[in-house]
Amino acid sequence: MSRVALGIALVVWLVAACSTASVSGSARPSAGLTVYAAASLKSAMEAARTAYTAAVPGVTLTIATDSSATLRTQIEQGAPADVFLSADQTNPARLVDAGLTDGDAVDFAGNALVVVVPSANPAGIATPADLAVHGTKIIAAGAEVPITTYAARVVANLAAQPGYPTDFVARYDANVVSREDNVKAVVAKIELGEGDAAIVYDTDATASNRVRPIGIPTAANVSATYAGVIVKASERRAAAHAFLDWLAGPEGQAALARFGFAPPS
Repeated sequence: MSRVALGIALVVWLVAACSTASVSGSARPSAGLTVYAAASLKSAMEAARTAYTAAVPGVTLTIATDSSATLRTQIEQGAPADVFLSADQTNPARLVDAGLTDGDAVDFAGNALVVVVPSANPAGIATPADLAVHGTKIIAAGAEVPITTYAARVVANLAAQPGYPTDFVARYDANVVSREDNVKAVVAKIELGEGDAAIVYDTDATASNRVRPIGIPTAANVSATYAGVIVKASERRAAAHAFLDWLAGPEGQAALARFGFAPPS
């Protein structure tokens, strides 16, 4: 073999060896996933990230939280998310219908609703019926935020309960003094005493030591179902599917249960 041919063969061998090393063993690049999650999942997702990255070395999770509607809009506009975890089924369904997901939505958690008041409860609210008392300052969320839809269903259900005024819905609506971007902002206003009451997720009430929960009658309460999807534009769809499957499985459910989330119903 000539010196030129030998040199070429050596270069080819070195390139192949380097290429093999770059995708094997410790040299394999890690999978970084960006997860868009509903604001009510913030603390739970931080714990889930720790549990998942410990169980699956080489995967990193970047968590961004906000209103599900806001995150869905960002994904529609091309935001680089890999996984979308919503506080409802409606927002993921809209992405599925628009052809922006890789597969169907997966239900992964459930939540209940509760009324919260500031710890001192200056308005003296004792039951959900007091939400209709004239002058009660109710903090709510924007029209497209999932908690608003759930709260509207609760209010309608309460209106049908014995002892509630027939115009309960109208009275409740008249008492809403502000609408916030997401449920975390709603809870923050109640914590600061900027409102007398709000309807939020049970998990948010449990997570705060500056609000007092007031139960909603079982007959009037609703179950919030959280669903997730894989964004079709993701370049890490296999890793994204693996994470969503984990979250909906036993280990993920255990991580969510620590923060009060129930299995999806």
